[in-house]
Amino acid sequence: MSLIDPVELAAKLISVPSVTPASGPVFDVLDEVLTTAGFTVHRWIMGEAPDGPTENMVAIRGEGGPHFGFAGHLDVVPPGEGWSRDPFEGRIEEGLLIGRGANDMKSAIAAFAAAAAGFDQQRGTLSFLITGDEEGYATYGTLRIIDWLGERGIRPDMILIGEPTSEQRLGDTVKIGRRGSVNMWIEVPGTQGHVAYPHKADNPVGRLARIVATLEAMDLDEGTDAFPPSNLEFTGLTTPTHASNVIPASAGAQLNIRFNNLQNGRHLVHRVEEIAKAEDPHALVTARISGEAFLTPPGELYDAVVGAIEEETGITPTLSTSGGTSDGRFLIKLCPVVDFGLPNATMHKLDESAAVEDIRTLTRIYGRVLAKVLR
Repeated sequence: MSLIDPVELAAKLISVPSVTPASGPVFDVLDEVLTTAGFTVHRWIMGEAPDGPTENMVAIRGEGGPHFGFAGHLDVVPPGEGWSRDPFEGRIEEGLLIGRGANDMKSAIAAFAAAAAGFDQQRGTLSFLITGDEEGYATYGTLRIIDWLGERGIRPDMILIGEPTSEQRLGDTVKIGRRGSVNMWIEVPGTQGHVAYPHKADNPVGRLARIVATLEAMDLDEGTDAFPPSNLEFTGLTTPTHASNVIPASAGAQLNIRFNNLQNGRHLVHRVEEIAKAEDPHALVTARISGEAFLTPPGELYDAVVGAIEEETGITPTLSTSGGTSDGRFLIKLCPVVDFGLPNATMHKLDESAAVEDIRTLTRIYGRVLAKVLR
């Protein structure tokens, strides 16, 4: 099998800007590597702005069972202002690979590609499920990969996602599930007018404030053995005018609920609607459910990932459901899913980075996982 330097590949991927949604050149880089490593690569582009165009890739090597899939994304969040140097340079300084996507998650994709290229696969099927839209709305992302697989009767038996899950050091945390997430926007209508003549206007701010207070006091649940309690956080309050002498025509609030598997998104939206409409029947609630909570039960995937980490690092990882969501919220419909990758301290930050030695160690861990499942 061919040998690939995962750090060089990660740097090359970083050097190709791929702000979400991504397509084109960054996929060319990975395509060339995987084709050389014996994979049959399938690529397609879907959608239009603002949610697209998005490119997706499925690369497959081998046949029959078991089928082990690695999932990830080549899109990155915008770099933002204030980097010490070009965020897409992919430079190495003092043992760190620096650039947008170094942590989340081009280095993990490079590590798994290097592990796969150097792995003597003796049985089963190995696949890469790579999207160009995980950081955005994912309209044309992993869900469309699932559609593509279903149309061809392809179904992995287990999937590892390379999101940066480690906390203090590589290997200390594996995500075995994720909380669900729903964003909501509440708009309370009123009638604009002069503050000196309130009888000629209808101020919606008080009604919105009471809705906010009720939601703040709402008891969702106490959590479970695997999940913390669900929590609601307000992320914005707005009115259409900021003049000090104008009663606004409407008042709005934005909120997010991160919820465990005692809840579901549609039920939470309904609860918020009931509270809003009890205060104002004309209140409007709109929502976008990013994903439902999920939990992967113990089994072969757990054992392979945890065993590989222990053998390579001597660490027994914590099995966690904390943090944000991932595309596991979609892939769990196919098979057991876990997330494991680099320490996540710099994800989405300025001068995002990954330790060169961590990338190499991650490659070895991924190689051990493959050996446990496909040899």
